[in-house]
Amino acid sequence: MKAETQSNALGAVWLFRSIAVWGPGLLVMLADTDAGNVVTAAQSGAQWGYRLLPLVLLLIPMLYMVQELTVRLGVYTGRGHGELIRVRFGLGWARLSTLGLAGAVVGSLITEFTGVAGVGELFGLSRSFTLPLAAATLLIIVASGSYKRVERVALIVGLFELAFFVVAWAAHPGLAALARDAIDLPIRNRDFLFMGAAIIGATFNPWMIFYQQSATVEKKLSPGDLVLARWDTGVGAILTQCLTGAVLVAAAAAFANGGASSNLSTVGEISGALTPLMGEWVGRIVFSAGVLGASLVAAIVSSLALAWGVGEVAGYRRSLEYRPFDAVWFYGVYAACVLGSGAVVWFASNLVWLNIVAQVLNVFLMPLVIGLLVALAITALPEPYRLRGWYLGLIVAVCTIVSAVGIFGGVRALM
Repeated sequence: MKAETQSNALGAVWLFRSIAVWGPGLLVMLADTDAGNVVTAAQSGAQWGYRLLPLVLLLIPMLYMVQELTVRLGVYTGRGHGELIRVRFGLGWARLSTLGLAGAVVGSLITEFTGVAGVGELFGLSRSFTLPLAAATLLIIVASGSYKRVERVALIVGLFELAFFVVAWAAHPGLAALARDAIDLPIRNRDFLFMGAAIIGATFNPWMIFYQQSATVEKKLSPGDLVLARWDTGVGAILTQCLTGAVLVAAAAAFANGGASSNLSTVGEISGALTPLMGEWVGRIVFSAGVLGASLVAAIVSSLALAWGVGEVAGYRRSLEYRPFDAVWFYGVYAACVLGSGAVVWFASNLVWLNIVAQVLNVFLMPLVIGLLVALAITALPEPYRLRGWYLGLIVAVCTIVSAVGIFGGVRALM
């Protein structure tokens, strides 16, 4: 009886510790399924059927391998990504990495606000109302509490993305068509290659690396938490790509069954194509919940990543534990990102293609961002946990191939 009681107590301790550790990996992956990812997947399915679904799923292992390195670096060095680059490779490389981060974050935030604006227009609400409301919500969430509180709120918001599984189920995709498209790949078509590059760029956002490493440090995770943190990252990687795949499958099925023109230009057109089988209002609400959840959680994560990155490169840490007037740089960078990106979207016309172009930008940043990450994993970790041997070769090979494919697709579309 005593042994059983001790076993139950140990199990409870393990469960509570697991809950405490989980968060950064799952959150950054939910943020990866952002509005840009959603509209890119929808446009891919509308134009090319199920042909790009294998690429979405094949990116899961690389996504895990890249983000797992950020966890390893965070728990063993106790430094954020920008700070570690500055310490190991100097201020010049740190500034260059931050410039790349800034470009990716601005592009991402623009896509998040296009999602908010598109959902608002779906219900007849003007951007003059929805964009200021979204910006104010983001500023209040981050200015009002600690990292743990922000993480909990963002996770709850991000769970609305599970609505995309409902959308995919309601579309009733055809398995025969899925199998046929998986082997019918028009690899010489420029538009197909461009969309493939956008899928890759939507999966690998530079701010994910900065965010997860800094969040791991902010949460004070230790080497003893590494196994649980890896599970957190692995489950998140599978979930985010399955959510992306669900949107792509729903769009492919909808247009195969006689949907509207595949040249989408608004979130409303995507919603109208994906949700007819659930009824107009139910479908609209389900889809809108998914897009809003994706947009808001990604806006929080990406802008925090830049705020942390700028502070770390400048030589100081600014935590969410500080109040705004005690960490002016941290909150100032965050607010500038949110307000500036909202202003850009205010004047945009074609929201879908603005999203897709932003994803392709990430592809050209991949060599720099992943290259620095791998270099840190080789040099900054303690010897037993350093990246080396066959696993080093595997990561370098996979990342090189995926980056090359994405860059080729982006460049080929411009020629």
